[in-house]
Amino acid sequence: MNTPSPGTDPLLEALRQGDRAALGRAITLVESTRPADRARAKALIKAALNAGNTSVRVGITGIPGVGKSTLIDALGMHYIGAGRRVAVLAVDPSSVRSGGSILGDKTRMQRLSGEAHAFIRPSPSGGALGGVARRTREAILLCEAAGYDRILIETVGVGQSETTVDRLADLNLLLAIGGTGDSLQGIKRGIMESADLIALTKTDGGNEQRNERAAMDLKQAIALLPPRDHGERPAVMLCSATTGKGIAELAAAMENLAARCTASGYRKQRRGAQEQWWMREAIEEALLDEFHRHPGVAALLPGLQEQVRQGEMDPFDAAEELLRRFRTGQ
Repeated sequence: MNTPSPGTDPLLEALRQGDRAALGRAITLVESTRPADRARAKALIKAALNAGNTSVRVGITGIPGVGKSTLIDALGMHYIGAGRRVAVLAVDPSSVRSGGSILGDKTRMQRLSGEAHAFIRPSPSGGALGGVARRTREAILLCEAAGYDRILIETVGVGQSETTVDRLADLNLLLAIGGTGDSLQGIKRGIMESADLIALTKTDGGNEQRNERAAMDLKQAIALLPPRDHGERPAVMLCSATTGKGIAELAAAMENLAARCTASGYRKQRRGAQEQWWMREAIEEALLDEFHRHPGVAALLPGLQEQVRQGEMDPFDAAEELLRRFRTGQ
C-alpha cells in the first residue's frame, strides 16, 4: 500500500486503492446532512472528479416487481466475468413518515454481494422524485474514483420523475414484463422516450410467448417515437435473470451502444449537460436551505403554516410574505 502524501485525506487514499470499506465511509460522508461533514465531503468529490472517463453509467428502471434487483445480480455477475468492477447504487424507497428505507435490494443480489469486485450500496431515496437519492451523483463519482468502471443505478420505480435518472446515467435501461394488463404496462410515453434499451424480463417458462408478443408490440410503438438524442431508438430485448437467457446479449448491446456514444462524442456532450443541470440543482438546494435557516422566515413560518391549515390565509399569500421577509432580511 502506498504511503499517503502529506496533507492528503487518508480516506481518499484508501478510496483510490479500491478499499470497499473506505468507499462505504466516503458515501456515508457525502450523504450526511451535518454541516461539519460538508467541507470534507466537497474535498473528496473534487478529488474524485474525472476518474470516470472510462466508466459506463447505466440507469435501470421499471415498475415494482419487474425484477430489477434480480436482473442486476445476473448482469453484474456477467460483467465481473468479463473483468469489470461493478458498483450498484440501489435507491430504496423511504418511508414518508419515518424517513427510513426498506433497503432490501442487497438480499436479492446474493451472488453479486459476495464478489470481491462488486460494491452494492443501498441508499434511502429521502423522498427524492424518481427514486434517485439526493447524493447519488456524488456516490457515482466516488465509486469511479475507487476503480469501479460499470456503475448500475437502480431506481425505486417509475411514475414520479422518470427523467431524473437521465441526469445521472450514460444509458437508461427500462425493464418491462409482457401481458400484465397490456403490453406497455401503462408505461408513460415520457419513460419510453428516455429509454436507450428496453428489456422484457422473466422470459422463461410460460412467459416466453407472452414476452415475445409484447416485444413485437413495443417495437411497433417505438417506431412512432422520436429517436434519442444520440440518433437511435431503443432496441427491445428478451432476457431471464433466473435462467441467464439473453443476459450476455443485453450486456453486449449496452456495451456496443456505449462505445458508439463515446466514439461520436455524444457521451461527453451528455455528461456536460448533466453537470449543468446539477449546477442548477445545487443553486436551488442552497437557496432553499438558506431560506429555511433565515431567522425571520423561521420565526414566521410556523404561524403562517397554521393559518394556511386553518383556511385563514391563502397559501400563495403566505408564501409571498415569507419570501418578502427573506428578501428584505427582516
